[in-house]
Amino acid sequence: VQLQASGGGLVQAGGSLRLSCIASERTYYTVGWFRQAPGKERMFVAAIRWTGITYYADSVKGRFTISRDNAKNMVYLQMSSLKPEDTDIYYCAAGPAGATMETQYNIWGQGTLVTVSS
Repeated sequence: VQLQASGGGLVQAGGSLRLSCIASERTYYTVGWFRQAPGKERMFVAAIRWTGITYYADSVKGRFTISRDNAKNMVYLQMSSLKPEDTDIYYCAAGPAGATMETQYNIWGQGTLVTVSS
């Protein structure tokens, strides 16, 4: 399975952006989104199981929504009420059921840059 993330861009604080992650084939993996600032560790943002069960980092609860369309091999991350501190490179990844830790994921897509201006 290969993953490709897209949808990053420049948005003003308070705005919204939707990231997409497409898989090269149907996958029953949990798909997660992570974020990383230059020189810092990659941090968990959200994940969704094949069944639709979701997990969120506390910092994005109520602002970000993860969803998936299994028929299209797509996972989305709808980001709302964006803050300048949400500026990061965002990565999608596939891992075992319910995974929320970076080390649990072994399939990674390339990153997409999200920049939130104040």
